Amino acid sequence: MSKDIKKVVLAYSGGLDTSVILAWIKETYDCEVVTLTADLGQGEELDGIDEKALKTGAVKAYVEDLQEEFARDFIFPMFRAGAIYEGRYMLGTSIARPLISKRLVEIAHAEGAQAVAHGATGKGNDQVRFELATAALDPTLKTIAPWREWDLKSRTDCISFAEAHGIETPMSHAKPYSCDRNLLHCSFEGGELEDPWSEPGPFSHAMCVSVEEAPDEAEVITIDFEKGDPVAIDGEKLSPASIMLKLNELGGKHGIGRVDMVENRFVGMKSRGVYETPGGAILFAAHRDLEGVTMDRELMSLRDSLIPRYAEMVYNGYWYAPEREAIQAFIDKSQEHVTGTVRLKLYKGQAIPLGRKSPYSLYDASLATFEAEDVYNQADAAGFITLQGLRLRGFAKK
Repeated sequence: MSKDIKKVVLAYSGGLDTSVILAWIKETYDCEVVTLTADLGQGEELDGIDEKALKTGAVKAYVEDLQEEFARDFIFPMFRAGAIYEGRYMLGTSIARPLISKRLVEIAHAEGAQAVAHGATGKGNDQVRFELATAALDPTLKTIAPWREWDLKSRTDCISFAEAHGIETPMSHAKPYSCDRNLLHCSFEGGELEDPWSEPGPFSHAMCVSVEEAPDEAEVITIDFEKGDPVAIDGEKLSPASIMLKLNELGGKHGIGRVDMVENRFVGMKSRGVYETPGGAILFAAHRDLEGVTMDRELMSLRDSLIPRYAEMVYNGYWYAPEREAIQAFIDKSQEHVTGTVRLKLYKGQAIPLGRKSPYSLYDASLATFEAEDVYNQADAAGFITLQGLRLRGFAKK
């Protein structure tokens, strides 16, 4: 154990892992522990969390409302990129880590701490995300990762440790999920989900109703965009965080955005999780639809070719890496004309675009029509096809 560490700033959720970690760090390192609880949209889960941190041994407890910054500077830039990991995961946990890391480093500087700490396990992606972000922001800070150091081998061990030390936790043997919730999503891992064949249990719903319980009547909404970012719902201007909250409410009501998948973790193993991203699923569908009428074909093609790489950067923890920032600059340039309105129908787990309009629309009805027109000479297509087929004819002669 490093004797140079006198004060640590811990990313503290108040759940099982970080509650145990707080007590363990204080006892093992014989140092002061300052906690940071980032309010990213957890809601009532944060009630009394500062008192709980102090009761568990923290010398100071920061509880900060970062919802607007989270939506504006992290969620929205990622959605401008159309990022989605392995075709399904909307990166709800991944995109929260760089913001939490940023505040950990800033508080460490303000408090004169020598280290930061997190509750990520040695098997997961979050350890990589936290530590890569810290390295990018302040490489002089040390990182304490208890799951890689202590002799507690499972969450069952942690529950026993908490009970022995009088630490209250929301987790129990009956509901053994590891959950992460914020403005963008709620994730569930552990319990019966560790068997890929097992159906998720009833406690794995938090933001979304089941499709069977969704209303039998569809709901139609509109979303206004400016330069790729949503700015209004049904004509009402809202802040970034308020937009996410409203879309979550709408999407959750209709059972939209629930994904059960097995993904590839950065560390090399496969992992099964359930993700609820109701507002994100609506936003993704609307944004992509508006791009259809506002983005040039080749610009969209080039942007789309970068989506898997961008998504991997977010998933793997490279938010502050120069390559992500460079791609973001291109992404933001591509979004300059993604302004307009999309009308969607929300129904039984689906967000279905019904219409779209934009002052920058590239759609030309006189060109696309099947009716009579005099702006396009169909005979010109013959030469185009001949030239496009030159290489195929040459290959066929072999």
